[in-house]
Amino acid sequence: MSGRRRGQGTEVGSEDRATRLFFELFDGLPRQGPGDTTSTLRALEFVPGVGSETRVLDLGCGTGAQTLVLARSSPAHILAIDSHPPFIDLLNREIHRSGLADRVEARVADMCRLDLEDASFDLIWCEGAIYNAGVESGLRDWRRLLRPGGYVAFTEACWRKPDPPAACVAFWEREYPAIRDTAALLEAIDGCGFETMGHFPLPASAWWEDYYRPLQANVTAFRQRHKGETDAQELADSAQTEIDIWHAYAEFYGYEFFVVRTAPHDIARAT
Repeated sequence: MSGRRRGQGTEVGSEDRATRLFFELFDGLPRQGPGDTTSTLRALEFVPGVGSETRVLDLGCGTGAQTLVLARSSPAHILAIDSHPPFIDLLNREIHRSGLADRVEARVADMCRLDLEDASFDLIWCEGAIYNAGVESGLRDWRRLLRPGGYVAFTEACWRKPDPPAACVAFWEREYPAIRDTAALLEAIDGCGFETMGHFPLPASAWWEDYYRPLQANVTAFRQRHKGETDAQELADSAQTEIDIWHAYAEFYGYEFFVVRTAPHDIARAT
């Protein structure tokens, strides 16, 4: 799914034409995937005791919509990571403009190859980007970064209803065949040694207001700028298909926000 690829990319600092076109198409969006302030704050409520000593790692941060919500809603120290340098440049400018530079940093890095110290974070945040690692791989790989009792908050695409129409199934089989229902994801979380503290679906407005509505405008303008360029038009077609599928079948799928914690037996063993 095009908008869900924000946390991955080619090698950091290296972009071919396809990558440049992709980021051009998604340039200027308030968010690089479904989400909203209300959902970010609701998820944060499942993490107790967030204070000035809390260290947060925001993975696949994009331009940092959720990073800034977290920073403005808590006194935590935050490191935000994304592989696309222009996103990080934009976020760092906003961090400095907002007077948050004493406790918020944005850095270019690959969320799937993190060179960070073990047990250095209390909370890992990942809205719309755990797809890049895979839920199980992400949770298992990131565990080492968490202090005992640490939390992970992430959103993931889920089936909402059984028996989705064939066109909807075909789209997801092509774009993200790992999509599961919520029950299967809860089982996967448990299998990775985490307990789920809470979960809830993102509302339809979290897909439309700051994501698909501005993306639709970008698609129209992008087509005009790249008339006669087959690769660009195919990219625009792909984004348009994603929007059209959502309009037609949104009742069958969505994002679920999960907040999970290292399991109690792991906490006891660590102490």
